[in-house]
Amino acid sequence: MALLSSPLQLKGLTLKNRIVMPPMCQYSVDAHDGTPTDWHFVHYVSRAVGGTGLIIVEMTDVEPDGRISNGDLGLWSDEQIPAFSRIVSEVHKYGSKIGIQIGHAGRKAEDAEVPVSASAIAFPGSRYKLPRALTTEEVQAMVVKFAESARRAVEAGMDTIEIHGAHGYLIHQFHSPLTNKRDDQYGKDPALFGVEVIQAVKKVIPADMPLIMRVSAVEYVDGGYGLAYSTELCRRYKEAGVDVFHLSSGGEGPIGSAGRPGVHPGYQVPLARAIKQALDVPVIAVGNLDDAKLAEATLGNGDADLIAVGRGMLRDPYWAIHAIRALSPEELEPPKQYGRAF
Repeated sequence: MALLSSPLQLKGLTLKNRIVMPPMCQYSVDAHDGTPTDWHFVHYVSRAVGGTGLIIVEMTDVEPDGRISNGDLGLWSDEQIPAFSRIVSEVHKYGSKIGIQIGHAGRKAEDAEVPVSASAIAFPGSRYKLPRALTTEEVQAMVVKFAESARRAVEAGMDTIEIHGAHGYLIHQFHSPLTNKRDDQYGKDPALFGVEVIQAVKKVIPADMPLIMRVSAVEYVDGGYGLAYSTELCRRYKEAGVDVFHLSSGGEGPIGSAGRPGVHPGYQVPLARAIKQALDVPVIAVGNLDDAKLAEATLGNGDADLIAVGRGMLRDPYWAIHAIRALSPEELEPPKQYGRAF
């Protein structure tokens, strides 16, 4: 059996294969109310029909001003739960599992009248506004908002939760020395906000549900942190309750003078491998892994436990079926309605 098509057990969650559709914003909530639309229903269900083992719904925000744009999803109200439940129910019919990424854009919230952040430091670029720093009490209230969104996700039937701590969004803004210039406890301990969010979310999800966290393992901005810093950060997050890390990089600002590795296939795999080896924890690798043989090699070399295919799956909703067919056609189990094509 090809590793890509082999099942994986993560606590109480069994995945039929190692293929993940990572969160990718659709900016398609035309009513600006945070509620999934028919577009989201078709978008996610089609990837389940296409054989994906785990689908992670795009960044879904804990409050209206936490959205990148007003066209993003949210889970700040119980009224939003039914639309998510509809997607979950249909995804499950095709043997796929589905999770959701809970987050807050912080200073990258483009449509917020006044964005919030760890400190009053604007993200570079003319479309970004100067944020105000959250008070200590507001940070503590934000922890509760993350937990409440996670509770709603559980009520909607999600199989796992991913906390967004990457790409320059709010949790990243707290754990990055570049953007956290506070003098309270959340400044003295940059990991504290993330730790408290993790602990609060763990209290509202089932004990056997795996908790995923997405982290930028390296910042490419001048003066940004590197792998040694993120490894210790992830160690704190693991101790707080994270079961799986989804490793990406960048997002905190423009690429600095040192540059970054060429965006070649698999360029972020070494980051996933480093965290996996240092912390002995399951990891999801991402970054131009849409060649089935490269994805298989990443698993075979022990660099990662799961493979996330982003843009490749935007191009091809049936990427998983095509990849498994290329690696081990005898294991392919397409939907019965499409069987004659294979």
